[in-house]
Amino acid sequence: MTTQVIVLNGGSSSGKSGIVRCLQAVLPDPWLAFGIDGFVESMPASLQSSGTGIEFAADGGVSVGEEFTRLEAAWRAGVAATAWAGARVIVDDVFLGGAHSQERWRKSLDGLDVLWVGVRCEAEVAAGREIVRGDRSRGMAEKQAELVHQGVVYDIEVDTTHTEALDCARAIAEAVVSGSP
Repeated sequence: MTTQVIVLNGGSSSGKSGIVRCLQAVLPDPWLAFGIDGFVESMPASLQSSGTGIEFAADGGVSVGEEFTRLEAAWRAGVAATAWAGARVIVDDVFLGGAHSQERWRKSLDGLDVLWVGVRCEAEVAAGREIVRGDRSRGMAEKQAELVHQGVVYDIEVDTTHTEALDCARAIAEAVVSGSP
């Protein structure tokens, strides 16, 4: 079977979005990208700082409520349906719940050939990127750097601490093309 879905998991400012753009450039076929940031941005403003939606604390903490969880499940189902309809899909996510988050994706993607990719970056480097970005609560990158990987099982891992997104994408693409991580 050939890879139908690539799921990238890493903390905030770890370099996932850059890798996704590079993957779309280096993979031989067209791949659609779906990211958790886009999902959050698609939510109504009333859920982007509410107890039932998603809240970003001043210290970089993130908490999600019941409505966010319900809508996120629908989003995952939609991403899976896109893959089942024949599109190749790259997912850019942040597994705040570690292994539990991966398990939710596993259930949604059941029956599809998925390549699980861990995107690591040293907390200090990610924190510096976070400052440069200017669109994240300070502390988010450092809090998430290890948290999102707890208990998660990957087919391949890349580290953007000292490796450019294009080189990481090439390593992932090689796993996709060769059929083995």
